Amino acid sequence: MSAQRRPDSHWRERARELGERIPPGFRLGVATAAFQIEGATHEGGRGESVWDAFTHQRGRILDGTTADVATDHYHRLSEDVRLMADLGVDSYRFSLSWPRIQPGGRGGGNREGIAFYDRLIDELLAAGIRPMATLYHWDTPLELSEGWLSRDTARRFADYAFLAAEAFGDRVDSWVTINEPATVTLNGYALGLHAPGHALLFDALPAAHHQLLGHGLAVGALRDAGVSGRIGITNVHSPVEPATDREEDVMFAALFDVIHNRIFADPVLLGRYPEAPEPFRELFGVFDAVDPDDLAVISAPLDFYGLNYYFPSRIAAGAGAGDSPDGEAAAMRSLPFHLEEWPEFGRTGFGWPIAPGYLGVAIAELRDRYADALPPVVITEGGASFPTALAEDARPDEPVDDVARIEYLGDHLVAALDAVAPDGAASGVDLQGYHVWSLLDNFEWAAGYTQRFGIVHVDFDTQDRTPKRSYGWLREVIASRT
Repeated sequence: MSAQRRPDSHWRERARELGERIPPGFRLGVATAAFQIEGATHEGGRGESVWDAFTHQRGRILDGTTADVATDHYHRLSEDVRLMADLGVDSYRFSLSWPRIQPGGRGGGNREGIAFYDRLIDELLAAGIRPMATLYHWDTPLELSEGWLSRDTARRFADYAFLAAEAFGDRVDSWVTINEPATVTLNGYALGLHAPGHALLFDALPAAHHQLLGHGLAVGALRDAGVSGRIGITNVHSPVEPATDREEDVMFAALFDVIHNRIFADPVLLGRYPEAPEPFRELFGVFDAVDPDDLAVISAPLDFYGLNYYFPSRIAAGAGAGDSPDGEAAAMRSLPFHLEEWPEFGRTGFGWPIAPGYLGVAIAELRDRYADALPPVVITEGGASFPTALAEDARPDEPVDDVARIEYLGDHLVAALDAVAPDGAASGVDLQGYHVWSLLDNFEWAAGYTQRFGIVHVDFDTQDRTPKRSYGWLREVIASRT
């Protein structure tokens, strides 16, 4: 019987079984990002970000849209908090908009912007939801013209972190400094797919170091301000395999693992950059000149490590020949390696392989690589886009049928719990939570509004919210915990 034809009783029973497996203290939450949901880009004293400029450049966004309105969360904050309260989540991971709090990236805080997040945090706490605030989810103030290619941006980021800490440090439960520095570096500075749109290939590596330095300086700023919440960083990890056992494929897979995973985790957790495979070491020469004092700042102890997982990567030598739905393969054609398909797995709306077992591999790799240096782990994002639409004759209270998302989330939660079980591949890892990406359908970066990750359907014309079947399923999981 296909997933789509299974009776509702099957999904309810699976929700109850999963809920009963979740250990005490394990937090279930949802996640969003400011630029993707807030809208109101010219209201409340908000400045412009590099993503505002990028979305208004012709040809950058797949469907030609912008995030000027997005899901209008700025005006619908209370409605969205009520959705989370009804869902029963423990935690809400959201991001603070740097240009809304500190327009221009310099100077004092913007009172209206701070007031918006004051209201959000207070409403979350009143609903019994722990706020997890991400300081940076990609919206660099436009006035910082060199972006993360400049060391000065790291210092500006620390100043902004201190402003946020002074405003919210008494109420935020967990702080994430930077979200996915790997994605910012690779898509924003190396391949030109994301803002600010640079295609520098290996010359983008200074942006990696400056983000990590900004992270370390922000950790210091948060602690200097005396925040009461836990502090961590979030990286996206993709387990890497060679397409074949040929020497070239193995070599390029090792290179991609360094590029995507290790240069963003090793300095944070081990205080050093990894060695690249021998044939490629000169490409990473920028790291040879790094000041040891920088590495000491970057590797400041953390209270948790945020893991985002979406899919594994299969690497083969040679330029790619095909297009992926997000354009990545096309942008990588100038490189001497490419991402191979995973025909053995189903695919999301983005074309990404659905491979829950590799979430366990990602957690196990963290344990094996970092051992005692690995703090508790929180899965800060996990989810999938699937095409979903409201039927024309659907009732307002009728859920959108997205059983593929239910199956995806259930399989990934089980994979994570199995991995850290006493006999699991990542036994010994202190896994403390899972945040579903995303609460709402939203503006999905370069894909615009073509990909829907939400457990709540959003009509982008009316901004009406309609919980999907996955929302009800997750509520059942949460309610079934013992």
